[in-house]
Amino acid sequence: MEKGNLIEFRQDGDRRLAVVERPEGKKHWIVTDERGQSHTVHPRQVTYVVPGGDYTPEDIPSFQQQVEAYWDPSSLEVAWEFLDSDTGTIAPEELSELLFSDQQPAQCYAAYYLLSEDKLYFKQKGNNRYEPRSATQVADLKHQQEVAIQKQKELEEFLERVRQALEGESVEWTASDRPRLEALEKLAAVGEEPSGRTARDILAILERPETSEAAFQLLVDLGLWSPHENLFLRRSQIPTQFPAKVLEVAQQYLDSPLADRDRNRLDLTHLKVYTIDDESTQEIDDGVSIEYLEDGTERIWVHIADPSRWIFPGDELDVEARRRSTTLYLPTGMIPMFPEALATGPMSLVQGKECPALSFGVILDADGAIADYTIAPSTIVPTYRLTYEDVDEMLDLGVQAEPEILAIGKWAEIRHSWRQKQGAISISMPECSIKVSDDDNISIQVIEDSPARRAVAEMMILTGEVAACYGEQNQLAIPYRQQQQPELPPEEELMQLPAGAVRSSAMRRCMPRSETSLTPGRHASLGLDRYAQVTSPIRRYSDLLAHFQLKAHLRGEEPPFSPEQVQEIVASVSAAAQEATQVERQTNRYWGLEYLRRQGDTVWQALMLRWLRPDDNLGAILLEELGLELPMRFTRSIQPGDRLEVRVTYADPRQEMVRFQEALVQQAAGL
Repeated sequence: MEKGNLIEFRQDGDRRLAVVERPEGKKHWIVTDERGQSHTVHPRQVTYVVPGGDYTPEDIPSFQQQVEAYWDPSSLEVAWEFLDSDTGTIAPEELSELLFSDQQPAQCYAAYYLLSEDKLYFKQKGNNRYEPRSATQVADLKHQQEVAIQKQKELEEFLERVRQALEGESVEWTASDRPRLEALEKLAAVGEEPSGRTARDILAILERPETSEAAFQLLVDLGLWSPHENLFLRRSQIPTQFPAKVLEVAQQYLDSPLADRDRNRLDLTHLKVYTIDDESTQEIDDGVSIEYLEDGTERIWVHIADPSRWIFPGDELDVEARRRSTTLYLPTGMIPMFPEALATGPMSLVQGKECPALSFGVILDADGAIADYTIAPSTIVPTYRLTYEDVDEMLDLGVQAEPEILAIGKWAEIRHSWRQKQGAISISMPECSIKVSDDDNISIQVIEDSPARRAVAEMMILTGEVAACYGEQNQLAIPYRQQQQPELPPEEELMQLPAGAVRSSAMRRCMPRSETSLTPGRHASLGLDRYAQVTSPIRRYSDLLAHFQLKAHLRGEEPPFSPEQVQEIVASVSAAAQEATQVERQTNRYWGLEYLRRQGDTVWQALMLRWLRPDDNLGAILLEELGLELPMRFTRSIQPGDRLEVRVTYADPRQEMVRFQEALVQQAAGL
């Protein structure tokens, strides 16, 4: 470079034109821009030297005006079309000759400017030389540009819809919005995004904190989430919607039922069948009957819904049910294992309709042990749909018009006594049923043990024993349930605890988890040497799996699943079922705490159950009116079994935190 050269240099990424004044040291130059401002530049900063010399800073504005006359990016495409990738490289001066038929300084600089700004047709090769890209490369780059432009357009349209929704306007979200909304949902639920910074960029544009809490609040403000959105469910792998193909197959089966593989069903339509459930139950999967034989013997029949009548092993419905593993029961509603139209329709034992069932006929001896049994695919007609309260009243009054109900109650008591003699362990803890209406009103009902609930439970346990006996005798690969013998506290230690919830709580802590095996084994708490769950095939996949295996053997066919396949399926559905149980537990806890939060200064009757961390004075209490078991830190000496009155001083359902204080302590502090 020499004094008077007009150069382009970069400063902080910006193009600047300036005239060379003099050297500065060994490597730098002093240059002056059009405003008369001096700059010290290194040769590496110089990106172009305009041909010719003898410029002054005052010449720069007029030079720029001359250049602007040639700034037509479309002309670059024309030049590219004349050239090809075999041409080799081209300098700005050569491009000036091609484009403008001249090489005047302004034209050369315009050519350089077009080349250096171009992202499509040419790429720089060396010092101010440029190589034409191939037609394929240009087509790819054009496509990338079009995609980028479309994405930017979609983002702008998305942000406009966001602003409209925040202002309370009705918005129809598009398919292109879904990935952005899902990124916000992921950030809100688990504190991270699937990839990139999509959600955080959206929050930044909206001038909101780039946090999971802010993402959650934005989704609430947009009306997409409830303030009580179930994050436990969203963090899980549990599907909440059925794939379109599954719904399509379900509708096909409803419109055109499959041929019944059990053509010789036992006709039990003459029996009086009682289904006994909570009033809100929609999937009705069991019913009971009493058959009076000629010799006066009473045969108990337990009829289990037969969803395998409506599906095939391995079809879309079966695979989807296996993926879900269980029906999820949440305070806000259920998420069924099968599409609801099937689960609550033809799969259920609907009153007054002919229903396929898998029926277990059992004769008990006088002590309650199984004397004889039969299992058969059947056809039944449920006669009465009763609630537990209905049956409790009938048992209490001894209603003679329904002797079958009285017989069921009698056999349930005999059966319970027999199991107790076999070592069964009874643990009775109050449970609560939490329901949340569409307008977020919360109701909590304590489910107390009752004769009707015990009777139904005994009938289901009996059925499980019969299924296991059949499976064992015929060496069937079905999921057997086992439980090791617990190491309970010594009898004298247990007897020192108050009977009821406190003693049951101490025993419950010692109970090992039940396990699933392909070989029968003892179930300690039930007092049975063999047991298999088969009574809930509409809402528990392991039960349905047992049905597939049992029914195939009853038909004289090979079971559809090999032992290895059963083992693999059981492992998969067990993991999914454990996740579902965890989500149910967390969701119930959330709504229980939200209920307490809303109750303000309500005084609750509490029972001290047990110590959690005695050194920290942390124990577990039972709110007896609600059936909720929660932690509490005590400020005085207290023992399991003591009763106290408490108030909630702090509750945060989202953080799963609650603090209690004794009501009397609060009153004393107020005095």
